[in-house]
Amino acid sequence: MLYLRSRKIIFTLINLFLYCNLFAQRELNRPGHDEMPYYFGLQFGYANMNLLPNKDIRFINYDSVLSAEPEASGGFSVGFLATKKLNANWQARFAPQLIIGGARSFTYELKYPNAAESRFVKKNLTSTFISLPLQFKFQSERIDNFRVYMLGGASYDIDILSTSNSRNAEDLIKLKSGDFNIQAGVGCSLFLKFVTLSPELKLNTGLTNVHARDPNLKFSNVFDKLYSRSLMFTINIEQ
Repeated sequence: MLYLRSRKIIFTLINLFLYCNLFAQRELNRPGHDEMPYYFGLQFGYANMNLLPNKDIRFINYDSVLSAEPEASGGFSVGFLATKKLNANWQARFAPQLIIGGARSFTYELKYPNAAESRFVKKNLTSTFISLPLQFKFQSERIDNFRVYMLGGASYDIDILSTSNSRNAEDLIKLKSGDFNIQAGVGCSLFLKFVTLSPELKLNTGLTNVHARDPNLKFSNVFDKLYSRSLMFTINIEQ
């Protein structure tokens, strides 16, 4: 499912690249933009998120849970952009954002379900993130009103719906609130008369184990570590 969604997002981005390049006006819009030392903007996007599990030794030694497969889900993001020019090709960018509506999940196959369970059980892990990324952007020379760029950086994400301190859900998978991840992406910029429109695709890879493991929870103790993964498509509107 994540692969199919990723392909759709990539095809959409390629089409936007072609659209931007084809329809960029020959009359140069805002020719002094590259001389600005800094500028600001807004971003709106969609994030396809999941968790990459490492199984615990308990998963092999016990057979109450036969399988535990992750599933991806989508959330929407809104954020703010602050970009500082470093030189003709390099820029630094701070892009805090709020990501809401994501519900990462696992589907379990149980060997011995109780009376209240079916053989297959799905557990949703609802999250809302405050993401604080610092990125470095390398951009091509401007061709009329069009250019492409690559970016990379790191982000610290805070899950404000973290379940790590919850005590009441017996079968809950507990996730830590903080996550450090690295980012890489590509995008293009279309210079319009009053703003710059930039579609962008980013891959986020978590470096922190976000699993607050509880050996007493049967849906949690089969995992040793959980790492976040997400594919994000955003539209940036900049001055």
